[in-house]
Amino acid sequence: MLRPSIRPRHSIPIIPHRRCISAYGYTQAKALVYSQHGEPADVLKLHGHSISPAHSSQVTLRFLASPINPADINQIQGVYPSKPPFTQTLGTPSPAAVAGNEGVAEVLSTGSSVKSVCKGDWVLMRSTCFGTWRTHAQADESELLKIDKTGLSPVQAGTVSVNPCTAYRMLKDFAPLRPGDCFIQNGANSGVGRAAIQLGRLWGLKSINVIRARPDTDSLKDELHALGADVVLTEQDLSSRGLSSSLPAAPKLGLDCVGGAPTTALAKLLSPGSPLVTYGAMAKQPLRVPPSLLIFRDIRFAGFWVSAWADRNPEGKCAMVAELLRLVREGRLRDAPVREVRWLPDTPEATLKEAVQGGLEGFRGGKGVFVFPE
Repeated sequence: MLRPSIRPRHSIPIIPHRRCISAYGYTQAKALVYSQHGEPADVLKLHGHSISPAHSSQVTLRFLASPINPADINQIQGVYPSKPPFTQTLGTPSPAAVAGNEGVAEVLSTGSSVKSVCKGDWVLMRSTCFGTWRTHAQADESELLKIDKTGLSPVQAGTVSVNPCTAYRMLKDFAPLRPGDCFIQNGANSGVGRAAIQLGRLWGLKSINVIRARPDTDSLKDELHALGADVVLTEQDLSSRGLSSSLPAAPKLGLDCVGGAPTTALAKLLSPGSPLVTYGAMAKQPLRVPPSLLIFRDIRFAGFWVSAWADRNPEGKCAMVAELLRLVREGRLRDAPVREVRWLPDTPEATLKEAVQGGLEGFRGGKGVFVFPE
């Protein structure tokens, strides 16, 4: 059984610099690829290939950390809106795509016309569908976003693009919240939920946080309170009589990643005229909206997809990422716990696939993150 390590986000590992390179200047790489959609355990394959020396505007990269997000798994299953094209660019027997959307990489070398990055810089991917579950890659300079790596670990840098950015935008863009205002969210122990708690606290907002009951509910509540949560409830608590009168204030914004009956119960607690923003559907159940919420409460329903927002706002993404990384660097923003999965040159395919499959389990001890110590 895979036994990934759990390590606090603020620690900074020492990663020696050693390249997998042949005598002819070709970088040897491995990638988790799939040639058809399906369950990760059935369709993922570990593929080895060579990367030629960078030229013109090309940049050769060594990945440092690549998270395993639910959206990555949905993409492999073929149920996610964005799907990378299947190609034979990497020399696979059949047209294939590299899995993974988020991660941080180090620049190994650049072509002669590259101006924005140089050897040793850390970069994020500007867009989704890049394929980050691999040891090395080659990209055009325009596909990369350089970040300031000072004081950051690879895991911190590699997990900023999805969860913290989602929380940031939803708190900023859907309601004119002011210090003292309150928002409510389900999935509060998720990466987005934990980021929302901390950002809300920094911005003077009160948070009401809903989680699923589990064997360690009390310890999880304590953990979220330590991050800055004002109220932590279970889904069962949402149906309690008199709950609204016990809350610090009527929430002016709702954040939903669950769906189904628990989200309907959450929406009933919102202040009249408030928005409920859905960014996930972990329960895989439709959201049922009572007409009374529309007619008499004027509750507004909206959706948010951070990938689409980032594609429309590339400069805004740069500024947001820089601000979030500054907060991480200052110790004022911590993401969810992670389970580091070491991807070494000789790590077998089965180990990597097991880590991906673990992302489908409930009540996980932390998000899986591939790390590449060389």
